[in-house]
Amino acid sequence: MINLPEDLNVSVKKLSSCFNNTSTSYKFYWFLAILESVSNQKTQITKKELFCRMISQCWYTVNYFHISLGVQDKLQEAIVRLKEIENLDIDSKSEVIFEKLYYSINKETADILKHFDANVPFKFLSPWLGSGKQSDVYLMSQENYGLPPYALYKDFILIQPAWYNYFFENLGLLKSFCYWHLTRFVQAKNPNVPDISSKLLRPDKRSSLTKHKKEFWDIVISKEQCLECIYTNNELLIGNYDVEHFIPFQFLAHDLMWNLIPAHPTFNRKKGDKLPKLDVYFDKFYQIQMKAIQIVRERNEKNKFLEDYLSLFSSLEINKQKYRECIEPLITLASNNGFQFMNF
Repeated sequence: MINLPEDLNVSVKKLSSCFNNTSTSYKFYWFLAILESVSNQKTQITKKELFCRMISQCWYTVNYFHISLGVQDKLQEAIVRLKEIENLDIDSKSEVIFEKLYYSINKETADILKHFDANVPFKFLSPWLGSGKQSDVYLMSQENYGLPPYALYKDFILIQPAWYNYFFENLGLLKSFCYWHLTRFVQAKNPNVPDISSKLLRPDKRSSLTKHKKEFWDIVISKEQCLECIYTNNELLIGNYDVEHFIPFQFLAHDLMWNLIPAHPTFNRKKGDKLPKLDVYFDKFYQIQMKAIQIVRERNEKNKFLEDYLSLFSSLEINKQKYRECIEPLITLASNNGFQFMNF
């Protein structure tokens, strides 16, 4: 667990307690939105800006990785709807989403954002001001009663000077603290989904698969001479194939070789984040993987990509049943999380 730095001018203990016993993700994303605005040296922040930042920061998690925030959480529902209303891509950058929402003139978009004003801003202050009437909390915050982080007004919040200094001086640590608690919250809602922590932020750039090609699959293709795409049966040639994730990257969030195979470039782009039907494709997938392991081992037993298989299997002596028993539950879980099967 990450401990927050103490400060004589603010109640760090009360800040920490904000994230105890949370039933929705709102507090996490509200606080992250505040920190983002403070990093831009703002003390007076419109609620609309904060709500837009909440959406933009959670966008990738919901749309790209299909992570559930729980049945009570309306943030996920809002993100799905706003994607349709504003015609935004699932993997748009946070700032693109923020700008689109903030300057939108669509009434439905405004109504969706306004929904979060009912509870989020004032309930976050409950450790300082209790859980009384909304109007009372607003008034007490404006009078700085209990020394809360901000004062609440109709359309904006005003960060108190002592808290602004604390937030600004500890931005990195505060974000890490919030994401640590958010990871625990989201993992509880998605107990069977792997690597939750890496699915809470949009990476600036996806890792390149160039080495996977040159140091593994090029070796296989050059040795085999006639290797076919398992989806199209087209011949795969060095320089004219893609490395694709059999189970979508959006679910597994890794590039380990046991889930990677060469595929025809046009089909790989068409497949996107769709799931393969095992009854149709598993046999071919298994055959190409076993052929690859054999060829690469003969070429160089110390090839670093062979180690990727050991993260799933105890050795490289893998039979068909064992491979399917490892793959099939992951396909099922991905399907349960909203990933669709290929229908082409």
